[in-house]
Amino acid sequence: MVLALVFAGLQSGCLHPPAGDPARVGPFFTPPNYSGDASLGGIRRVVVLPAWVGEGTRPESAAELDGVFLTALQQEKRFEVVAISRAECLRRFRAEAFSSATALPNDLFAFLQREYAADAVLFIDVTVYQPYKPITLGLRSKLAAIDGSRLIWTFDNQFSAENPAAANGARHRLLERDRSVPADLTGIVLQSPSKFAGYAAAAMFATLPPVVAPVAVVTK
Repeated sequence: MVLALVFAGLQSGCLHPPAGDPARVGPFFTPPNYSGDASLGGIRRVVVLPAWVGEGTRPESAAELDGVFLTALQQEKRFEVVAISRAECLRRFRAEAFSSATALPNDLFAFLQREYAADAVLFIDVTVYQPYKPITLGLRSKLAAIDGSRLIWTFDNQFSAENPAAANGARHRLLERDRSVPADLTGIVLQSPSKFAGYAAAAMFATLPPVVAPVAVVTK
């Protein structure tokens, strides 16, 4: 009986970490370098291109990151998401991905609008990818109107598991997604490139403009 009570107490302690645990209370990293319109306006459907990862990243890692980014974006539910595969991009444009910072094919936007009835296109650049400790991920992203008239949103930040606030944010997201995970086990997110990328992607897309602009409150 005594052993059973001790085991139950230890189990309870693991499942209910202290309220002051940094994974619960922070401080959390707030990405500073982004800008965007007050709202998405008439943006209803967005084509997401494969992430540009530069040289030196294994193809399987690039494909895994594509899936991580797509999942995080869909969870935001800001607009309908249409993803183009690397194979389709290569077949149509002879390149698996495009950096938002380089010249683009002249017919890229016209093709996406014609084939997918898209209102905008989303570029994702992985500017830094360090999948070993401390995991570091640099993300640059741009949401451009399909007619090429303007950038609706831009983002450029770096996430590092070595940054305590980013580490807290990554652990907090794991707790929020699965409340059965003990806080003392949330450190796994700081050791898994895909899990940490999921946190970084969620933090990035959380800065997208809202569907409808916030209503200004006038005080007298």
